[in-house]
Amino acid sequence: MSRTPPKTPASVPLLAKTIDHSLLHPTLTDTALQAGLTLCKKHAVAAACVKPYHVALAKGFLRNTSVLVCAVIAFPHGNSATEIKIAEAELAVRHGADEVDMVVNVGKVLSGEWGYVQEEIGRVNDVVVQGGAILKVIFENDYLDPEHIGRLCEICSEVGVAFVKTSTGYGFVKREDGLYSYQGATVGDLRLMRERSKGSVQIKAAGGVRTLDDLLHVRALGVTRIGATATEAILEEAVKRGIGEEVKMVVFEPMQEARNGGY
Repeated sequence: MSRTPPKTPASVPLLAKTIDHSLLHPTLTDTALQAGLTLCKKHAVAAACVKPYHVALAKGFLRNTSVLVCAVIAFPHGNSATEIKIAEAELAVRHGADEVDMVVNVGKVLSGEWGYVQEEIGRVNDVVVQGGAILKVIFENDYLDPEHIGRLCEICSEVGVAFVKTSTGYGFVKREDGLYSYQGATVGDLRLMRERSKGSVQIKAAGGVRTLDDLLHVRALGVTRIGATATEAILEEAVKRGIGEEVKMVVFEPMQEARNGGY
């Protein structure tokens, strides 16, 4: 018996406004940044996700467009002291960031020091919201077990952050063969995050969402934002497959369910 192919609503504008275009590679130059911001403007994506020192430049470049500026802080490892995270967040918002993506202290999460974790998230969220921006909290799921992910979702829901986010895209795990890899957003983790977060908390999938089918699948799981570097390829593929300006149901090929990240 053949299965019915899964479908989800999509249009090119809807897909574009699901994408935070990532401009975070360590080697990214100012010239490359401007090329990336041009792409953001061309496709009217949700946000350009940039390093803290690029916020002011990105804000000026994207003025009078619908594209938001998203700054990362304590990126990618989350190891900064709480006071430094707060200072980074304050500066990013002052320079014009509309959104802030902050990495949790993974060591504290793995140690079960939930009071520390909740206080830090709450303090950073307070300064971000007071500055007129929103906070997304990055978990780095490859390092975590489901119970850690679920508890983080509960904490973020209690604090009232805008988004919970799977990964930085740089959370590499050493394999038995000595090489490093990461999975990033997985189907199981996204389902778990949607189930354990309040409805008011949105989900951002980052790391591993590389194709149009991946994007369609995570949207069907309740994801409202992704982090991506393959933005242009994804949106060009959407046009090739007949997705246009109007929303319609679109068939997609599901992502694999397996997950073997973590230490």
